[in-house]
Amino acid sequence: MYNRLKELRKKNNLTQQELAKKLEISRSSYGLYERGKQTLSVSVLLKLARFYHTSPDYIIGETDEIIPYGLD
Repeated sequence: MYNRLKELRKKNNLTQQELAKKLEISRSSYGLYERGKQTLSVSVLLKLARFYHTSPDYIIGETDEIIPYGLD
């Protein structure tokens, strides 16, 4: 899951600071998520899924389908 967070961020040409601002969290908190040092809260997971237009399942590694359900 943590690799997916970094992969999605880089694919969208964002810094940790930029993404943290969009999520309304600190850069250090986001950095901990990406390194697997802090558990991702459900609220942040949902914000990330909406922001990236994907499903929470893709972010946590339960599927390799990046397109959210019902949008194909």
